[in-house]
Amino acid sequence: METVAKTFLKGGEFVIKPSTFEDIFIPEEISEEHKMMVQMAQDFLKQEVQPHFEALDQHKEGLMVSILNKAGELGLLGISVPEEYGGFGKDFVTSMLITEVLGAGHSFSVAMAAHTGIGTLPILYFGTKQQKEKYLPLLATGKWKASYCLTEPGSGGDALAAKTKAVLSPDGKH
Repeated sequence: METVAKTFLKGGEFVIKPSTFEDIFIPEEISEEHKMMVQMAQDFLKQEVQPHFEALDQHKEGLMVSILNKAGELGLLGISVPEEYGGFGKDFVTSMLITEVLGAGHSFSVAMAAHTGIGTLPILYFGTKQQKEKYLPLLATGKWKASYCLTEPGSGGDALAAKTKAVLSPDGKH
């Protein structure tokens, strides 16, 4: 029997050293369901995204939306969204595994991350019940696309440098 030595990443090394999910998560955390979802994401990437890299780079009209629609149909846009709002309601490990796979999707991965990470999740985390009921089902399925636009005087696109103030209306109600 041959013994194989494995070097493990320490602390935040996964950020600066080449790594895969096997280097970050322990095998006991990866279920058969996780593996099936990873395979689904790999198949989606191979069939729906990779063949279109050049056309995506050339901004072929409607292509990104079409691919996002297909991702929504598979549930890839609603991995972290609870089932009650039309998502898969999966755990953090599932979300990270899918993100790792789809991260190889070049500009598609950027569009998906914008849709899910900065467009959908803030509503999930900070939205009112009414906002969640109104927006999350449409975002989780891809019927609506989320985006994030930012430009502020004095800070440009740096969201952390933005400044604001609230001024009470003359009637004191707003």
